[in-house]
Amino acid sequence: MTENTKLIQGRTGPWEVVLGLEIHAQVASNAKLFSGAAVGFGAGPNAQVSLVDAAMPGMLPVINRRCVEQAVRTGLGLKAQINLTSTFDRKNYFYPDLPQGYQISQFKDPVVGEGEVLVELDDGETITVRIERLHLEQDAGKSLHDQDPDSTYVDLNRAGTALMEIVSRPDMRSAPEAAAYVKKVRTILVYLGTCDGDMEKGNLRADVNVSVCRPGAYEKFRATGDFSHLGTRCEIKNVNSYRYIQQAIEYEARRQIEILEDGGKIDQETRLFDPGKGETRSMRSKEEAHDYRYFPDPDLLPLVLDEAWVEAIRLSLPELPDPKKARLQAEYGLSAYDAGVLVGEQARADFFEAAAKGRDAKLVANWVTNDLAARLTAANLDIEDSPISAGEISDLVKLIEDGVISSKIAKDVFERMWAGEGAPAEIVEKQGLTQVSDTGELEAIIDGLIAGNPAQAESVKDKPQAIGWFVGQVMKATGGKANPGTVNQLLKAKLGL
Repeated sequence: MTENTKLIQGRTGPWEVVLGLEIHAQVASNAKLFSGAAVGFGAGPNAQVSLVDAAMPGMLPVINRRCVEQAVRTGLGLKAQINLTSTFDRKNYFYPDLPQGYQISQFKDPVVGEGEVLVELDDGETITVRIERLHLEQDAGKSLHDQDPDSTYVDLNRAGTALMEIVSRPDMRSAPEAAAYVKKVRTILVYLGTCDGDMEKGNLRADVNVSVCRPGAYEKFRATGDFSHLGTRCEIKNVNSYRYIQQAIEYEARRQIEILEDGGKIDQETRLFDPGKGETRSMRSKEEAHDYRYFPDPDLLPLVLDEAWVEAIRLSLPELPDPKKARLQAEYGLSAYDAGVLVGEQARADFFEAAAKGRDAKLVANWVTNDLAARLTAANLDIEDSPISAGEISDLVKLIEDGVISSKIAKDVFERMWAGEGAPAEIVEKQGLTQVSDTGELEAIIDGLIAGNPAQAESVKDKPQAIGWFVGQVMKATGGKANPGTVNQLLKAKLGL
């Protein structure tokens, strides 16, 4: 499968892949969903566990208002229906790091209903992924199998932490689409401040549902809503990077196709992705809702929201990626691509706007998304930690706009700025990097070149592109400091072009 096609060629013909995702996003909150225990990364084992989290007898859950607000805020950011009445249910299953023996979640009546996300792909195409629901639930603890050869340790710090599970419709048709969808949802959550989006810490992770079918089956499903047109799906649990999401999908789709083409059938199951081997492996048979024996949690009343409260949250929403992208295009004249790259990270977009005031916005965008971004990536730094400020990028661009330095010289100035040698103007003055724009000095150099190279000068009349040789010689003679625009104007006049 390639990025540019949604068909996978098998031995017996083409296949389509159909993908639906469940994103688990840890709610940005100082306390857990049903207890006052702290939430944070890096605490000692079982240091952030209340009696409620540990499921001690007689302990009752109390809903965290902040977590509900964050879920509503997220739903509004996903253009979704906010359900003013929702309920919590018990999802029963046994696992060593689930002290209660059940998870408090939402089943039939979630706090957020249907929404949608617009996803931009690398080839410029835009797809709409429908959101089926967003519900709140508590996370389980963590089983540690590598601490002792004979024992499994359990850390309950994460137990009870609030999660938002964002469930999509099966609207994605390729691994790149799925990765782009997760990236877009993560961006929205970070803009909203409802999840920090740290995938490395597991604060945002995805369960990927993969099935394959013959061409045309997906269109029948979209037309009828009948899932029988699609193949049996397998769920790949807890994938926490864009690259792993793509690798897991590509491997799993191929695995299913090979089984079907050999005359076998796909067992509906939950699988894990092994990044080291680049393959998925079976974890357990896939449970259906009835296997969890859902029933309303008797300790929690229905959650009833005030419409005015929801509206107040709506009015407090920040500018989100899609409208920000449209504004950057309209206000700064940026291309859709440049604006899309900038809004991909809120801090990057803010940095750009701070640097672009009164400057050539396209030039600023190039410095922010290319030179600065490359340097930050190489140094493993976020833009918030950049040693070069937005104001300094603005000053560097002004020197280019004013003709003080050329774009080529600006590269050298930028490297010196990164090394901490000072502000742009200070570096230019100290290093004598001001470009030569004096026409008298440049004319003298050009006259000497033409006189010394009559054949070259004559050939330019038949091949105007040969003027580049003279430009190069002038730049060489001035140590790269000549103003390229001025050099070209003078050469064309003197060579009769």
